[in-house]
Amino acid sequence: MILRGSARLGAALTLALLASASLPGAASAQSRPRATATSVAAIASLPAFIDGVVAQQIATREVAGAVVTVVQDGRIVMSRGYGFADVDRGITVDPATTLFRPGSVSKLFTWTALMQQIEQGRVRMDDDVNTYLDFKIPAFEGKPVTVRDLFQHTPGMSDSSGISTGDPAKVEYFTAWMKTHIPRRIWAPGTETSYSNYGAALAGYIVEKVSGVPFADYAERNIFRPLGMKTTTFREDLAPSLRQRAALGYKVEGGRFVAQPVEYYGVILPAGSASAPGDEMARFMLAMLGGGQLNGVRILKPQSVKLLMSDSFANVAGLPGMAHGFMVRGWGSTRLVGHGGNTRDFHSDLVLAPDRGFGIFISMTGGEGSYGARTELADAVLGRMFPQSASVRQAGPAPRYVGSYRTNRRDYALAVNPDRDLKVSVAGPSLLKLDQNGRTSSWQRIGADTYEQVTGARQGGPYDRLRFYGDGRDPRLSFASQPHVTYHFVKS
Repeated sequence: MILRGSARLGAALTLALLASASLPGAASAQSRPRATATSVAAIASLPAFIDGVVAQQIATREVAGAVVTVVQDGRIVMSRGYGFADVDRGITVDPATTLFRPGSVSKLFTWTALMQQIEQGRVRMDDDVNTYLDFKIPAFEGKPVTVRDLFQHTPGMSDSSGISTGDPAKVEYFTAWMKTHIPRRIWAPGTETSYSNYGAALAGYIVEKVSGVPFADYAERNIFRPLGMKTTTFREDLAPSLRQRAALGYKVEGGRFVAQPVEYYGVILPAGSASAPGDEMARFMLAMLGGGQLNGVRILKPQSVKLLMSDSFANVAGLPGMAHGFMVRGWGSTRLVGHGGNTRDFHSDLVLAPDRGFGIFISMTGGEGSYGARTELADAVLGRMFPQSASVRQAGPAPRYVGSYRTNRRDYALAVNPDRDLKVSVAGPSLLKLDQNGRTSSWQRIGADTYEQVTGARQGGPYDRLRFYGDGRDPRLSFASQPHVTYHFVKS
């Protein structure tokens, strides 16, 4: 299939790619969230709006296939497939049956499983993780890694490379791999966030050891099957009946979509190995928004769901932080929680507005442009549902430390590439310019050491924020859109 350069790519291809759709309907007879202030008109027009955005992205953003599912007030508003699950064979995406790889959105299932163990009294939030392991995670600077540190991404560990492969014969089961690949320790646990795939996989390790059930089996028995998620699985070696329903991953070469081999994440299985169709992700969202219950079947108590979504740790006051596994997102006066996920080939997002009874799940595959397309679509939908306005610029001094900042989320065993650092410079009175990886954005001062984005590629909606903090020994900055990482000043 030709991706670019075809005069027929516009209307004809767009109509072909607006493929299958599940009809919206009531999801359950359970108690629905209380009435919300969400515009009825915005909800009613949302499917057509999303159709239009995705059609444009298919034509211009290298999107081969996508699924979008929206829930509101206890029902499925829409669940639609776009484009192709298999381009060469002309198999379109079916939201009811096509399996996508949501990547790190898988972690939400793992946090749910761990919370079930806490609910049952088998695990305690502030225990040393070694209480539940058959190998030892050493303390660092006198502090052990706790279960809470796993939930809030504060175990103080280096990121890990080499966690995926295209060769299934090289996939080691995660409980064996983790014993021999404990990441380098960088900070004392509980001091700052740094996204940890190893930590999330460790949460699944604890579930497996405490329950005595292999993790994939546990998730199926205690989360997926009770919720009617009949084909969602952590098993990467899919049964033939599921393999033929799995969307292929793609990259773009010479203006054409080229299918990629399956990518395996078995060494960190609980952190990113799930496969799921859009309709079934809707059932998970409805259960979370319904206090842990769907169609009369309960997987968590309401107070446990509330804890999963409650604030746990923030790098700095005034910006969103981590909930318990869920990430908090700043969006005006609307509290959002959720999780994104990126594999080599799939780009996904799950966002909930618990107080509004709203949820959206997106997953896309395609060329490099599909990575940004996922974020653009999520932001467009959230902006339509929950409008924001820009803050007022406040005059004031520039931050004390301008220059280069480096993310703490990296593999510390690898050489640093300074070209990837975030460059901060003064662009004018109360204005900053940020440069990173060839992308430039401008930010206006809205308060002491606090700035709001005004131009450039967006990662956290139209009004992302950043804040400078720390002291002369360790100046830092954090973004509202990235509560899971910290940027440290690079002293010249």
